Amino acid sequence: MSDAASVPPTPSPRPAPSREKGERSPGVKLIIAVFIAVALMVPLLMVYGLLWDRQQQAETAQASIGQGWGGQQTIAGPVIVIPYRATEQQTVTENGRDVTRTVETIRNLYLSPQANKADVVIKPEKRKKAIYETVVYESQIAGSAEFVLPADIARYGVAREALLLDRAEVRLGISDARGLIDGNSLAVNGTAVPLQPGKGLLSTGNSGTFAFVDWTGGAPMKVDYRIGVRGLGDFKLVPRGVDTRWTVKSSWPNPSFGGDFLPATRSVTGSGFTATYAIPNLALGQAQVLTGDLSPPQVRYGGGRDYLEPVAVEAAAAADGTGEAAGGVAKAIAISLIEPVDLYSQVDRSIKYGFLFIAFTFVAFLMFDIIAGARVAAAEYLLTGVALVLFFVLLLAFAEVIGFFFAYLLAAGAIIGLLAAYSAAVLKSWKRARFLAAMLVGLYALLYVLLNLEAYSLLIGSVLMFFALAGVMYMTRNVDWGGVGKKAEGTAV
Repeated sequence: MSDAASVPPTPSPRPAPSREKGERSPGVKLIIAVFIAVALMVPLLMVYGLLWDRQQQAETAQASIGQGWGGQQTIAGPVIVIPYRATEQQTVTENGRDVTRTVETIRNLYLSPQANKADVVIKPEKRKKAIYETVVYESQIAGSAEFVLPADIARYGVAREALLLDRAEVRLGISDARGLIDGNSLAVNGTAVPLQPGKGLLSTGNSGTFAFVDWTGGAPMKVDYRIGVRGLGDFKLVPRGVDTRWTVKSSWPNPSFGGDFLPATRSVTGSGFTATYAIPNLALGQAQVLTGDLSPPQVRYGGGRDYLEPVAVEAAAAADGTGEAAGGVAKAIAISLIEPVDLYSQVDRSIKYGFLFIAFTFVAFLMFDIIAGARVAAAEYLLTGVALVLFFVLLLAFAEVIGFFFAYLLAAGAIIGLLAAYSAAVLKSWKRARFLAAMLVGLYALLYVLLNLEAYSLLIGSVLMFFALAGVMYMTRNVDWGGVGKKAEGTAV
């Protein structure tokens, strides 16, 4: 044998070891995770729809309670309404020609008090229907008003001799007269006069009560009144007069003051609140004598809702007989007996952070996948995301029964336990599962803090997002996002 025959053949070069066949590149895994996260926005929007539906059911239940109790109440007055004779020009068509005639009509003069003082006591009470709860109240108003007929009444376009003082009425406006309770009374110069139903004021939808008075207008008239009324939710008072002073007291510890005027002084404690109002007619921008009533106040709230819809305003004006609110727009104070925590608004705000939970959890899975070698399938991303969305459904369902705080603890604990057990199987390690569970505990704790720090929620959230992004960028700084499938240098094709 020759030496050449004994030399073993030189082995051919082998290609560099590559990843397991069929494994996706980090870039493709990132795209899949992002696509699934975006797709999960659809069930998140469906949770929004579920929240809206439950909120509507709660409002319907509250409205049904108010049907037998009394709705949102607005109290206006007292005001003296004095009919007077007036002449006006009317043009009619007769035999094809326009004929102008002067006719005598009866109009109403609205005289506000020189001074109006009242003490208001609001007694709250919680009522439930099924799982829904609302706050109702019973208010007691004890007031005194003094009326003076101005000597220069002619300046307002009404002659004194045209006034029909024998037909004068004292009117109190009450927006929902169904809420009136026993014990209402009215006295004129110390003499009790019977209250009559109806004939309120336009600012309360022409609903309320009134009394006939015998007044010559030559001397001041003092009116003492006591009104008890039940209501639901908001309580409003419409100031009328040269000088209006109210004191409002209640045992409710969470009032919300709104409307056109805020209290001059107020004290809110855990046992209730006291608020005082001092409103001169210069602030009202209204004359003491008006030849037309005031239209309902446009009291705005967070949802952009008006106190009375335009249709109700038009109907009330037509019932007044004038066809329009010639006196201008009334102003009002508003006091809301709100719950310290509105569970629907809390759930609504928490849902807005839903994508943040999905993003953080998916990033953790992605890091374990492309850095630690734990393979995570697309279906496993999807099931994890569905579990995160389910948290908000559980939160809403339990919050309606046991309150927001305990519902939050229960829902968060259930989802954290579920995902910890599932991720232990997906990531093939309980150590990794504990890390994911700890991250979720931190996220849910952070979300609860953000929900209670409304003013700083954006600041805290954006700073944490910045540090989270910086951490991900640091951990993936050496990742070759498109490396799978490239040939090693020097290898055969």
